Amino acid sequence: MPVQRADWNTLDDASQRSFLRRPAVDDDAAIREAVLGIVADVRNGGDDALRTLTARLDGVELADLRVSREEIDAASASLSPEAIEAIDVAIANVRCFHEAQRSPDIAVETMPGVRCERVSRAIGAVGLYVPAGTAPLPSAAVMLAVPAAIAGCATRIVCTPPRPDGQADPAVVVAAARAGVSDIVKIGGAQAIAAMAYGTPSVPKVDKIFGPGNAWVTCAKSVVSSDPDGAAIDMPAGPSEVLVIADESASAEFVASDLLSQAEHGVDSQVVLVTTSGRLADAVEEQVEQQLRLLSRAEIARGSLQHARVLIVDDLDMAVEVSNRYAPEHLILQCENARALLPAISTAGSVFVGRWTPESVGDYCSGTNHVLPTYGYARSYSGLSLDQFMRGMTVQELTRDGLIGLSGTVITLAGLEGLDAHAAAVTRRLRAGS
Repeated sequence: MPVQRADWNTLDDASQRSFLRRPAVDDDAAIREAVLGIVADVRNGGDDALRTLTARLDGVELADLRVSREEIDAASASLSPEAIEAIDVAIANVRCFHEAQRSPDIAVETMPGVRCERVSRAIGAVGLYVPAGTAPLPSAAVMLAVPAAIAGCATRIVCTPPRPDGQADPAVVVAAARAGVSDIVKIGGAQAIAAMAYGTPSVPKVDKIFGPGNAWVTCAKSVVSSDPDGAAIDMPAGPSEVLVIADESASAEFVASDLLSQAEHGVDSQVVLVTTSGRLADAVEEQVEQQLRLLSRAEIARGSLQHARVLIVDDLDMAVEVSNRYAPEHLILQCENARALLPAISTAGSVFVGRWTPESVGDYCSGTNHVLPTYGYARSYSGLSLDQFMRGMTVQELTRDGLIGLSGTVITLAGLEGLDAHAAAVTRRLRAGS
């Protein structure tokens, strides 16, 4: 594994920043210009534009954009019992974890006669994007559809790219349907995001769009979320990434397998090893080369490894500092007493604790959500959770005595801001009597 390797203490601040820099995303200006054209085409042309774009960009001629009940049944029949059982286990675990995230409404009397409440409501219509580029992702269908169903979003639609035969990937279809979404549209890329944001005869307009995607999908999400007539989005996202903290007790075989499990996502993915042991770093590099030979996506992984980094640090405290600075999407702790590091970890999308916790369990079926902030956005964004499918409203109700108790405060603050009508809304009520 001929990767860039450094001793953290030998690097100055600028070199440290450079060493932890992620791979540059594709030409944003060129992609944005093309995406703006696609969005405009879909807004103006509806389903006809979706068919034209799918033929041009995916090489697929579609008569019916929606997946029929017959196609769902055929997809189910095409999967093995083992595949369906695996999908069901993933759904059950994700449902279990996300059900526990329900938060009760609250009501507080802030002072006598002044009642304040916060109540939650499901977002009315959500669009769920499930990629199917170099590999279909039925796991993404599970991660998106399950919390949407738990929240009770009335309209839930999945968009996923068609295969060359014009069908949606059977595993994606089955996962979505079994997770509670049977409205599935065979459209991918920026055109799918535009369709969900603005609506077409086959695709209902949604209030919020969820799900990962390539640079075109990410750009389209940014475009529609900045338009008041478009749709909100879950989070900004970039290529997948993992950072592994390991000490001399770690298994080089396990660490290498964790790095490769992320590297095989795409050539723009990044994997980082931060270790207190140069000997372990050597062993991991050897293991990576050995394990690469066994992978069906070895060439993709090799492309990703061009961006890989290995850092040698003095101790685990320094390793945590490096990780917090990098803010990884996935953070794996393979070291003695790994859980003891958790209190110091402040920026990561999802953390995998101990030698028996590979990142792949979170990708598929442990129960946590795998839709996570990437590209350093873990500093300010959380991974997908139930509350992102909900919106909160505050409610207040005052008695007359409660209004009397607050009247002086309101009138004084309104005077400070020069907003006479605010004060009058109180004084007129008090003059009116009971």
